[in-house]
Amino acid sequence: MTTAHKSFGSDNHAGVHPSVLKAIAEANSGDAVAYGEDPWTESAKARIASAFGSAGEVLFVFNGTAANVLGVSLMLRRFDAVICAESAHLHVDECGAIERVTGAKLLTAGAPDGKLTPDIIASRLTGLGDEHRVQPRVVAIAQVTEVGTCYTLAELSRLAQFCRENDLYLYIDGARLSNAAAHLGCSLADIAAHADVLSFGGTKNGALGAEAVVVMDPQLAAHARFERKQQMQLASKMRFLAVQFAALLEDDLWLRNASHANSMALRLAGLLATVPGVRLWQPVESNGVFAVLDPQLIGILQREWTFHVWDEREHVVRWMTAFDTTADDVDAFAAAIREAAEQLTATPAGFAGQGG
Repeated sequence: MTTAHKSFGSDNHAGVHPSVLKAIAEANSGDAVAYGEDPWTESAKARIASAFGSAGEVLFVFNGTAANVLGVSLMLRRFDAVICAESAHLHVDECGAIERVTGAKLLTAGAPDGKLTPDIIASRLTGLGDEHRVQPRVVAIAQVTEVGTCYTLAELSRLAQFCRENDLYLYIDGARLSNAAAHLGCSLADIAAHADVLSFGGTKNGALGAEAVVVMDPQLAAHARFERKQQMQLASKMRFLAVQFAALLEDDLWLRNASHANSMALRLAGLLATVPGVRLWQPVESNGVFAVLDPQLIGILQREWTFHVWDEREHVVRWMTAFDTTADDVDAFAAAIREAAEQLTATPAGFAGQGG
């Protein structure tokens, strides 16, 4: 379905960037050898490897869940476990895919701002060497995190060092990696240098339906293509996934898209700073605005606007912007929020409460 207003529910709600559609159309000419043995795929892989700093392997897959499961599986033995935040996409939003496909146990830990620290990880390193217990093997983080925050490069460096010192691999879910790089003002390679494996999201940043798994550790790359095939992610017409990344990498479109989305989120947060009944829940460090709203205000706004209630108990909402969100879209949404909030404060009952 389409909505009357611009959706702030997810960057997945946006369409496909015109440059990506053009690249797909241009690749749709004549025959090409299947399963990635084509010039488009080879070129796109080489460009991603260069952008990430000499990656050992680049694997195109269809969606983010597949990227995460494949990426993590490259580092696991049958008796291993994955340490992740309680809010991790692997744990919350992938329907147990990692457990079903790999058989690995997830060891979750609380992370109020979405970010793991060495101390938090250390608290889950129990039972090492005990044959009765699963063995922690992989630390999985998201950059951007599920609550819109970003690890700084210094934080990533400390995590990577801790993992090396404790014989752990580090995986980065990079569904919004572009937004993180835009926020930090760094290159993709600056982030990738700290990971053993990470994903590079395309779908949330203007692609039709394409993600890349980037294997930084050459030793993990040897069997990666076989894992992808077993996990049913080897595209026969691979060129149509690959050219989407070629388009995003051309003239840094990936960065321009992400920077614009981030700026629209900051614009929205700024316009709402003085609105009654609205309180930011996390700092705005990407293209997501997380806020605590009076529950009455949530109900009124959702009659006409599309957005996600992140935490029903605490009345936390998530407003996402995308590469195609305009300043007019943001201004209209902010005006609607302000108008609804002011109407509520003008009623005799006022707000029911600010929530958590």
